Amino acid sequence: MDSASSPPSSSSSPLKRPTGQVLDGSEIMELVANNQVFSSFVDHKFHELDTDKDGKLSLKELHPAVADIGAALGLPPQGTSLDSDNIYSEVLNEFTHGSKDKVSKTEFKEVLSDILLGMAAGLKRDPIVILRIDGEDLLEFINSPAYEPEMIATFSQIHLPEGSLRDDIVKAFENLTVEQGMPPPSDPWVVSDIVEPALVSCAAGENWDKPVSQETFLLEFKRAAEHVAQRLKEQPVIVAHSENTFDGSSIRRLLSNKFELDKSLNTAIQSVPKDKTGKLAKEHLQLALDLVAPLAGLPPLGALDEMDKLLLDVFEMVDADDGKAVKEDEFKKLLTEILGAVMLQLEANPISVSSNSVVHEPLACSSTLLTPST
Repeated sequence: MDSASSPPSSSSSPLKRPTGQVLDGSEIMELVANNQVFSSFVDHKFHELDTDKDGKLSLKELHPAVADIGAALGLPPQGTSLDSDNIYSEVLNEFTHGSKDKVSKTEFKEVLSDILLGMAAGLKRDPIVILRIDGEDLLEFINSPAYEPEMIATFSQIHLPEGSLRDDIVKAFENLTVEQGMPPPSDPWVVSDIVEPALVSCAAGENWDKPVSQETFLLEFKRAAEHVAQRLKEQPVIVAHSENTFDGSSIRRLLSNKFELDKSLNTAIQSVPKDKTGKLAKEHLQLALDLVAPLAGLPPLGALDEMDKLLLDVFEMVDADDGKAVKEDEFKKLLTEILGAVMLQLEANPISVSSNSVVHEPLACSSTLLTPST
């Protein structure tokens, strides 16, 4: 899956909900649950990674598996983002337990099973819909009653007095969504292979560098969209589309289950540094919350601006940056209070987001990790 994806944005009333193949984690669950099949899969993958054939995987030999897991999680390649690199490091530490230089097949299988089950749980909670965008939905949109009012609204937002027709048309395509039949224009391939050739073909003989009226824009954009639809018909684009609404319900379920809550809090604080007296600095509450986030149905810190703002407000409420250290029980109490405060905020004002990634390679069980090489 290509890591270039449109940034999460608040969902609006779509023309229609996208439909397509749904990846809900069930194939991954079936793979791990079938011990014979999963063992065979692990044998093949281990043999593929064990390039020196010594029966163990070195850190260098583990890197391709870690890279595949990162790609399956939608992360950019290693070295392009500090936050993502931290996640890659955590995945590698899972395999090596933070200290081992070599990993046996048994250890590899156990960790891989845990990671895949975690991915499956995430897909079950937030399924991914695989869409084939072939121009039909775009043609349907530009010929529908919704076209004129929506594009007039878009024109009023993007048009500058000194702007040209070409500028307005390019910006307008950037504002279209998959619901309107447009693959994410943030993807370089979509721009270079779909949008730009379409604009060249439909702008032939036209002067698109002059200022434009609203009426001309509506007419010319529709003509440009027809050319884009033709390109999509010739080269359909596969898009992984996901939608999610953070409404606090997952946090409420976690808080209502004392056993799971205590287990998740205890697991989280094991990764939080302690001082010589065994106390934990309140500044590490963000780290602890990030570790609890998957069970609480929350995105990682830094993944969603709206959520980050909400969390920062809650951290300020508990004086998380006052520089103090507290005992373990107090730390867990504060973390529980933070979860409760976030839950109440989301119940009052849910945050809805959607994201889209262009898939440039065949997708099998949502990850190249699950596709044995031949």
